[in-house]
Amino acid sequence: MRLATWNVNSIRSRVDRVAAWLQRRDIDVLALQETKCRDDQFPEERFTELGYQVAHVGYSQWNGVAIVSRVGLDDVEIGFPGQPCWGEDPDTEARALGATCGGVRVWSLYVPNGRTLTDPHYQYKLQWLAALKETAAGWLAADPDAPVALVGDWNIAPENDDVWDMAVFAHSTHVSPPERAAFRAIVDAGYADVVRPLAPGPGVYTYWDYTQLRFPRREGMRIDFVLGSPALAGRVTGALIDREERKGKGASDHAPVAVQLAD
Repeated sequence: MRLATWNVNSIRSRVDRVAAWLQRRDIDVLALQETKCRDDQFPEERFTELGYQVAHVGYSQWNGVAIVSRVGLDDVEIGFPGQPCWGEDPDTEARALGATCGGVRVWSLYVPNGRTLTDPHYQYKLQWLAALKETAAGWLAADPDAPVALVGDWNIAPENDDVWDMAVFAHSTHVSPPERAAFRAIVDAGYADVVRPLAPGPGVYTYWDYTQLRFPRREGMRIDFVLGSPALAGRVTGALIDREERKGKGASDHAPVAVQLAD
């Protein structure tokens, strides 16, 4: 089974590109983030005609997550138990979607950005990650052999090698000690970064800002991850960060990340 994640930064703008990539890379399950559309605007037919089932949650032109699968799509869950709300909004944002695909419990996650270290959104981000850690740890406590994949845009660069220049980010989100500790807590709860051993840095990134020629200058960040439970991590035989998909007109600012799972 080939499982991938991709922050597409608007699925309606990039549906043809995503569909072509699915076929070219022979992807079985793809988790999407930042679809930036409502459920009724998601271009589902483009995927169903290729043999994929679709689950999506989106409420507006912001956020939005989806899972497309050709190996089954069962027990769809919008939001994880305990997922915090943002500010005064009584509803959870469209940032987490779970489904069982080919026997693997896949979660498409779009972690809050945090904005700045003094913004309330930063505290929301830390609360969101802490809640995810507690819930995800509970899944493994209930079933240590459960194959679970926590995949998506984490908006955290856990290691110094995961940014092109730490000096540029010295007083920014994504690299702050509390964010890195929150990420590490999820890893310590039993969810290994299954891509890094197969695609080590430095200089290996998944995101390049559109501004200041960041991509051609290779000035990126590694913030998109596949974290796997022990049962899932033991099945990983290959990994790819497809930098080629960041090239060309109409590209997302993120590259897709894919892993190969043995049966």
